[in-house]
Amino acid sequence: QVQLVESGGGLVQAGGSLRLSCAASGPTFSTYTMGWFRQAPGKEREFVASIARSGGSTYYADSVKGRFTISRDNVKNTILLQMNSLEPEDTAVYYCAARGRFEGGFRSWGQGTQVTVSS
Repeated sequence: QVQLVESGGGLVQAGGSLRLSCAASGPTFSTYTMGWFRQAPGKEREFVASIARSGGSTYYADSVKGRFTISRDNVKNTILLQMNSLEPEDTAVYYCAARGRFEGGFRSWGQGTQVTVSS
C-alpha cells in the first residue's frame, strides 16, 4: 500500500496562490490514479481533482476548474496541486489519495494539510 504525505498548506489572502505537494512512498507509484480531496468544517469530504496513472488525463470539480491544476512526476513519486485565484470557499483540509489499478475507489490517504483563505 502506498504511503502519502502532504505539504504546502498555509494561510493566504483571497486571490492568492498556493501549491500543495504529496510525496508517495512504496513501489509502483505509477500504477496508481492519484487525487486531491478536501473537507471544510462541518462539510463532507469532496473531490477536487484527479490524474491518471500516466498523467495524460486530469479531472476537476466544477468549483475549481480553471483555477487549480493537478500534475504528477512518476520519477519523483509526487503529485502537485497548483491553486490560483483562491477564494475563502477553498478553505479546507486538503487530502492526497491513491486508487490502485484494480480498486474501486481511493483507498490510501494522507494525513491532510490545512489551507486557509482569508477575505
